[in-house]
Amino acid sequence: MPCTTILVGKNVSYDGSTIIARNEDSSDGEFTAKRFVVVRPEDQPRKYTSVISHLSIDLDLEYAKQKPLRYTAMSDAVQKQGVWAEAGVNAENVAMSATETITSNERVLGADPLVEYVAARGREGEADYQAETAGGIGEEDMVTLVLPYIHSARDGVLKLGALLERYGTYEMNGIAFSDVDEIWWLETVGGHHWIAKRVPDEAYVTMPNQLGIDEFDIEDAFGEQESHLCSEDLREFIESNHLDVAVEHESLFNPRDAFGSHSDSDHVYNTPRAWYMQRYLNPYDEVWDGPDAVHTPMSDDIPWGRQPERKITIEDIRYVLASHYQGTQYDPYGNQGDEKTRGMFRPIGINRNSQLAVMQIRPDRPESCRSLQWIAYGSNAFNTLVPFFANVEHTPEYLEGTTDRVTTENFYWANRIIAALCDHSYASTANAVESYRQKTGAEGYRIVAAADEQVARLGSSDTSTANSEVHEILEASNTALTQRLKKETDALLSAVLYTVSMDMHNSFRMSDN
Repeated sequence: MPCTTILVGKNVSYDGSTIIARNEDSSDGEFTAKRFVVVRPEDQPRKYTSVISHLSIDLDLEYAKQKPLRYTAMSDAVQKQGVWAEAGVNAENVAMSATETITSNERVLGADPLVEYVAARGREGEADYQAETAGGIGEEDMVTLVLPYIHSARDGVLKLGALLERYGTYEMNGIAFSDVDEIWWLETVGGHHWIAKRVPDEAYVTMPNQLGIDEFDIEDAFGEQESHLCSEDLREFIESNHLDVAVEHESLFNPRDAFGSHSDSDHVYNTPRAWYMQRYLNPYDEVWDGPDAVHTPMSDDIPWGRQPERKITIEDIRYVLASHYQGTQYDPYGNQGDEKTRGMFRPIGINRNSQLAVMQIRPDRPESCRSLQWIAYGSNAFNTLVPFFANVEHTPEYLEGTTDRVTTENFYWANRIIAALCDHSYASTANAVESYRQKTGAEGYRIVAAADEQVARLGSSDTSTANSEVHEILEASNTALTQRLKKETDALLSAVLYTVSMDMHNSFRMSDN
């Protein structure tokens, strides 16, 4: 999917958490309704078949009858093309976000073609009949196939890597894994190859829709594997297909140069997003604007990761993943620049954001209440981001009960309606939206803190995620926040509906009383 990702190492997050976050965006001309669910072990399929690629995998056989873990997911409400679980946290506090669609080049795809589904041809029983050929795995499948079976972020990389090598993939993707100690980022390379890098604890990473890793220590990947992992034959794959394009070899191998794309479309669709996120998080490290800019929106060498100038908060993450180039000539809602520059680049907070999932694994809390999954639905330019505990058996109906029916009784559709109303009245509704964000965000922090205190007061020696008393507390917390969230969302909808109604073209400033 056309998404945007940010990863935050534990030493530069505001509270020492590992944080992985990604917008899931629909394709142009489409909108995908989402629902926040819990997948319990008994609901996890044991024999899985992909809707898109028709690939079938016996998961009991694949994982030697390992019992799947409970996990949260952000599934499609209407599953025409499969589950698309997208993002979640499992019962061992391991998070996964999949996927960020990325790009490649002809040399890579020629050397290791994507594994695409081929439909059957002819009539069965006749001489010219050709049976269908299943494709590989893709975004539709990855969370369902991997998250219930992993026990650490590194374990997630290795298990997904094994699936990629065995079954292949029909698309280029980037996938994030996190636990309380580490964040790993995996990028697919062609149909069967992959690389993965551990996000430095003192850095953050920005990822638009292109291959991002710009330094990779092959010696580490084939040696100690402290911070780099890859497919078994990657070294031979690079050498035999002449993929390393470096003139000098004094620095580490650059996968972005070797495996990535270098197209004009990157400069309007991808690089501007990385530029704006890093411009926001490192405003004083370099010149970002004007003729002396070190990096511009069209630069191909914007770093994959860097150390921020101050610690990164949840609000920073929400801001960058809702951004539309505020304060620049490229803001479609701004008054700088002109018609040519405004809307020149693809915004991060776009009309077709489906959902935003921010997974925060907190080191200062017991395992039973360690993980938060922050959620936003619809266009991020007009919504709010709120925290929910992941170690639960059920999710609130307001978040889980999404269908294809448009209704204000559901958080997804309420946000879609609000965004559509606000878009044409941005200036007159911006204050109401900002007030809504602040109220709901503050309420989220307050309710989470109260639940943390309740868990601490239990004084139980059982700090595991299986503690049923803790489940009750966390589910009650999620319910309380949802009730407050619905009240504030209804109030915002009422306010913006009034504002835009008063500004209708058929209004007339005279009445009978």
